[in-house]
Amino acid sequence: MATLSAWIKAGRPRTLPLAVSCVLIGAAVARMYDGVSNYTSSENERFFIVVSLAVLTVVFLQVLANFANDYGDFKKGTDGPERSDRAMASGEITEVEMKRALIATSVKGFVAGLATIGFAFDFQIEAMTQGFGVLVLVILGVFGIAAALRYTMGSKSYGYKGLGDVYVMLFFGYIGVLGVAYLLSHRFEIVWLLPASFSGLMAVAVLNLNNLRDHENDKKHNKNTLVVRLGFEGGKRYHAGLLIIAWGLMLPFILGWGDLVSWRGGMWYVLIGLVQMNHLVFVVRNKEPRLLDPELKKVALSSFVVALFMFLTVTV
Repeated sequence: MATLSAWIKAGRPRTLPLAVSCVLIGAAVARMYDGVSNYTSSENERFFIVVSLAVLTVVFLQVLANFANDYGDFKKGTDGPERSDRAMASGEITEVEMKRALIATSVKGFVAGLATIGFAFDFQIEAMTQGFGVLVLVILGVFGIAAALRYTMGSKSYGYKGLGDVYVMLFFGYIGVLGVAYLLSHRFEIVWLLPASFSGLMAVAVLNLNNLRDHENDKKHNKNTLVVRLGFEGGKRYHAGLLIIAWGLMLPFILGWGDLVSWRGGMWYVLIGLVQMNHLVFVVRNKEPRLLDPELKKVALSSFVVALFMFLTVTV
């Protein structure tokens, strides 16, 4: 029987802050544009319940994706016994145990998602059945579970076809941020595409760092990530584009350029952006893929700090 430490390894806790970031950003923009001071006590209670359930949902989905990735890469031979950081490849979790965990985590994620939608609409059937918003969210939830499973699992896994970046952009950016914002505010603002794009691009940047680190092994096992297609140097240029575009969209939103709402603590966001630019210089100059591993945590945590700052701005 697999140990708790093996399941923690397979769940990859360091990926969770990045998953939570899209929820915090979506919640922050919804509350800011609703008017922070306009919430009644009951609305405030509903806000935190929905956010908590949304966090639980994305955590289940991220863990599901990590379990599926562990399983898929093992079955395809991409991860061998030398990968002590992988639970199945290292023999700590059996195939039967992982299959059961995949089913259980899928069910938990789906139930948590339904609960999030229910609380978002106070379980009022009439409100939930008006329009297509709720139906679309349910469909996207099912699609999210399927996408988590199909990243590396199966003969048509999109992670092996260089499409992982597209799916990450969708789920960590537009679906994650805009979906949470819609659940809380029951509306959509076009300007919310700016922070949604930032959230998605940061997640893609983390995936790209992972692919830069593993590109040699991925190429050997026909895992045709975007880095494998672009080459190591091309992947680094792509990484630069991701970060520059992300901050180019986010800073005008945060600093309130033009007719946009200005957020408190704007200079802190600028400083975080500068920290990431320092990271970018390291990546561009680096010639050793293995040295990129610590950089994943830096980008993920700094992105989470941005999301947390935004959330605290409207809740504290």
